[in-house]
Parts: sequence; C-alpha cells; structure tokens
Amino acid sequence: MQLRLLAPRYWPTWAGLGLLRLLAFLPFVCIVPLGRALGAFLRHLPLSFINTARRNIELCLPELDAAGRERLLREHFASLGIALLEIPFAWWSSPARLTRITRIEGREHLEAALARGRGVILLTAHFTTMELAGRTLAEVTKVGFLYRPTKNEVLAYALERFRCGYGGRGIARDDIRAFISALKSNECVWYAPDQSYRKKGAEMVPMFGIPAATNTLTSRIAGITGAAVVPYFLRRLPGTQGYVATIHPAFDGFPSDSAVADTLRFNRMIEAQVRLAPEQYLWIHRRFKGLTQDYPDYYGRQAPRRA
Repeated sequence: MQLRLLAPRYWPTWAGLGLLRLLAFLPFVCIVPLGRALGAFLRHLPLSFINTARRNIELCLPELDAAGRERLLREHFASLGIALLEIPFAWWSSPARLTRITRIEGREHLEAALARGRGVILLTAHFTTMELAGRTLAEVTKVGFLYRPTKNEVLAYALERFRCGYGGRGIARDDIRAFISALKSNECVWYAPDQSYRKKGAEMVPMFGIPAATNTLTSRIAGITGAAVVPYFLRRLPGTQGYVATIHPAFDGFPSDSAVADTLRFNRMIEAQVRLAPEQYLWIHRRFKGLTQDYPDYYGRQAPRRA
C-alpha cells in the first residue's frame, strides 16, 4: 500500500471501510432485518434512482397493478439494504462461514466446461446479490472479475484486496486483451453484460420486450477464443435461509452467426431469473436508454407509457 493512500482526502473512505469491517462481525441472522431497515430508510430519501426503479418495474412487469409495483419497489429497496450489508460479509467471511449459508448447484457444468481447455465465460447479470455472488464463485474456482476502475485510490485498493483475496483477480472492463488472454489460459472470467451500453459494438436487443442498448461482446469473445459460455446466478433465499448459487450448463451452439440472437438468448434467461426473485434485480439502473435521439426517453418528464 502506498503512503499517499493515507492522505487526509482519503480519511472518509478509510472511515467507511472501518465501519464495513465492524459490520462483518454481525451474525448472518442480523443482516437481513438490519438490511431491510436500511433499505426502508433509503427509499424515503430524495434519490433520483428511486424513480428509475419505479419506472423500470412499470416497463418490465406491466402485469402488476399500481399496488403490486409499489410492493415490489419496497422489497427492492429492502434487497438493496441487505446487499449493502452483504459487502463486508463477502469481503471478510471465512470459507467455513460462507459455506454454512450458501449452497452451490451445478459445479459439474463448470468442470465440464473447463475440461474443454479453452476457458470459460461465466455469464451473469446485475442482481443485488452480486458482491456475494463473486465471493461464492471464488470458492469454486480461480476467476477473473471484469470491473469498472474507480478514481478513488483507497477504494480501488480495497476492491482489489478484498474482492480478489480469495482466488480472484480483477480485469478492467475495457481491457479486452487481458480478457482474451485469461480465456486462452483456460481461466474463468465472470462477466455481466446486461447494463446499458452505447459504445462500439452496441445493438438494440429486447429485454422484457423493450429494445435496449446492449453490449454483444460475449459472442465475439467466445468466437475468438472458443471459450464455453456458462450462465451463473446467485439468489438470496427467503428470510435467513441463505443463498443458492446455480451454475448452468454451457450454452450449446454458442456463438451462432448472429450476435444479436445470442444476446437475446441470454436476455431471456435473465428475464426468467428475474421472475424467480424480482426484488433482487438491480432496477435502479437506467437500462432502457437508446442509441439514437429518436429512441423514446423512458426516464424523461414526457416518458411514453408501455402499451
């Protein structure tokens, strides 16, 4: 660690990390009720992403009536609060402590994919359980995590040390060369391409029936490397029952001759996973932004309603 990380401008970050470390001593049975209370508090703050979540739920789950949407919104913020308390649990829990609350299904699918010798893209999506999903995955295999670099050097140091302290390693999300190199070394790379993406390679691919700007990189990387593409999700069980991590069989016939069709295939899998636990999807992200100005502004004041 560099001495400059002890500069006064970083003291608030260190204080926050210290608080997280203290929270790691909480027993697991306390995380859910405290997290729910924290989420209820957040939902009543004047935060713009509350309306974003409300709008996404309205767009994606039109079968819910107004009362149903508000119930889901409350549960989503409860899930967000729990997720914040899962961060120290994921960073500092021993493997034995983690094993007591997490059940892993489908290890054999990952083993079969690695046996091919061309690497594995572990394809996932942005659920509130994501921090713990990464830690759980690191208990199964050495894995590379694609991440967005942060300008806060202390936070970057903490993320590198605690996220990767159990057998993982970080790969900057724009470092495609490192992504490919890891796969060619028959490593696993954990990748979540489900957020709005409007750079080179973006395509409008339906998500819950709504065209969304999406990164189709998965197909290109799989085509270049021959890597197996294996979906992976972690779901929080009701109450304090813990978690179930599911490693699915590798996609057959992937990639196809259409990157859009491949991406749509995974989007439909995400939709099915969302319906298992809709409160756990990350609804606060502005997923439905378009590639051009003529695309509807679903988050503006004159946002169109879904038919």
